[in-house]
Amino acid sequence: MAQTSTLSNPLITQADVSFAEAMVNVKGLVKRYGRFVAVNDVSLSIRRGEIFGVLGPNGAGKTTTLEIIEGIRKADAGEVIVDGLDVRTHRRAIQQRIGVQLQATTLFPDLTACETINLFGALYPHATNTAELLAEVGLTEKASARPQDLSGGQRQRLALALALVNNPTLVFLDEPTSGLDPQSRRMLWDTVLRLRERGKTVVLTTHFMDEAQTLCDRIAIMDHGMIIAQDTPAGLIATLGASAAITCEFTENGAPSHAITATELRALPGVTDARDGLEHKVIYTAHVEQTLVALLQYAAARSVTMNHLQVNAPTLEDVFLKLTGRGLRD
Repeated sequence: MAQTSTLSNPLITQADVSFAEAMVNVKGLVKRYGRFVAVNDVSLSIRRGEIFGVLGPNGAGKTTTLEIIEGIRKADAGEVIVDGLDVRTHRRAIQQRIGVQLQATTLFPDLTACETINLFGALYPHATNTAELLAEVGLTEKASARPQDLSGGQRQRLALALALVNNPTLVFLDEPTSGLDPQSRRMLWDTVLRLRERGKTVVLTTHFMDEAQTLCDRIAIMDHGMIIAQDTPAGLIATLGASAAITCEFTENGAPSHAITATELRALPGVTDARDGLEHKVIYTAHVEQTLVALLQYAAARSVTMNHLQVNAPTLEDVFLKLTGRGLRD
């Protein structure tokens, strides 16, 4: 059963995770750079065998948090336990058990994909078979290709193979699909889901809402170095109290009407919340039909035209907007 955090934000929930269940336990993590606080009192628990997402804009503190858990950076305060080991005293042992794919991986231009994996595998006493790794990431046919002969998506999949070369129990993926085309993203998603099927624990940072919603069992949303919400994707979306998001534009004499306010729209039947966009309104409703009828009547009474009407299911983007008042890429 979910247990509400002692923090005042009701969107931060933490399911009960026993010490045996937890692959990662983080408590009170703080990292400062001079007066700037990059990570501010972050606490979270990650279950074994789940895909855990850390979602937030650039500069939110996602990468710094992961680097502390991985033992790459030292925290100024707080505790990090990975697979039962304290990262402060067992950093090398932890790094033998984890795999890390960074935001950008520099590959040796003169080595083929096969040779690159063999080189990294030689650093570990029990490396995964190279042919198996190439098959795992869908690069069997590119075994003899050099980095410059691979597409962006293929290079990212090769970087993922390098993160898996030591057969880790815990895999960190930092913005793994940034800059990839939709097809390459989907292929990498499939690989991540297979990792979970094999019992791996995956920690994923991303600023793509759809990616987090598709892949992650649970999500922590970070902003300004703090976790501002934490739950399953469905649990976070449910906090909106809406079954649909209605997007529309009000025009008057062919020009956008600024007379319609979000405050007025919140008073309509079925509406749980509303917000102003640049040229459109977004209305969250628990009763779509009731709200649509009221919207049409409202527009007619105000002598404005309602254009570009769309009805969609609420998403994590809507949750982020509610929490911060801005879009993830603003």
